[in-house]
Amino acid sequence: MTQDVIVLGSSGHAKVCIELLRAGGSSVAFCIGAPESGDTCLGVPVLHGDEHLKGLRSRGYERVFVAIGANKLRQRLAAFATDLGFHLVNAISPQAAISPTARLGSGVAIMAGAVINADCTIGDLAIINTLASVDHDGRIGNAAHVAPHCGLAGNVTVGERSFLGIGSKVIPEITIGADVTAAAGSVIVTDIEPHTRIAGVPAKTMHKRT
Repeated sequence: MTQDVIVLGSSGHAKVCIELLRAGGSSVAFCIGAPESGDTCLGVPVLHGDEHLKGLRSRGYERVFVAIGANKLRQRLAAFATDLGFHLVNAISPQAAISPTARLGSGVAIMAGAVINADCTIGDLAIINTLASVDHDGRIGNAAHVAPHCGLAGNVTVGERSFLGIGSKVIPEITIGADVTAAAGSVIVTDIEPHTRIAGVPAKTMHKRT
């Protein structure tokens, strides 16, 4: 078995994650990209099409990182890879500040300058992006994405696959449901129901999906 990592994705988000993996001491063997993507990504060969994963698994590769920004797609591809026998690895910047009491899932990306404080839980496949902060007792659900420069106060819960746009702020004790999308710069001061799009200061519901 090889310890090299297979990265699913070959876009700009994948570039950041490849550098995080390298900073953590991992070597990236291949990226899996879309048919229209380039042949390399930061010097890593790109194989076009998810069908290559089965062949790579048979060749002894067992570590994978899903570098896809879209939350639902990231979750779906992770399930596909783990069903083939791959193990999800984390991509964590050495410039992130993570409490020793924080609990991290698998397939997590934590970018440079991110802060995760005491007794937080970061779910599988979550992204805590550049300079985002999650204060004490935060709960970030599976495949959620906290975008750059977001600030979450203490005891905030973010549901599965929810996306907090760049620069969003959340006051203490707020619960954000699953599959919520918050526009850039949203200031969230009340609980948010699942499947909702919000925006504004303070944030208000723009659309509710049934």
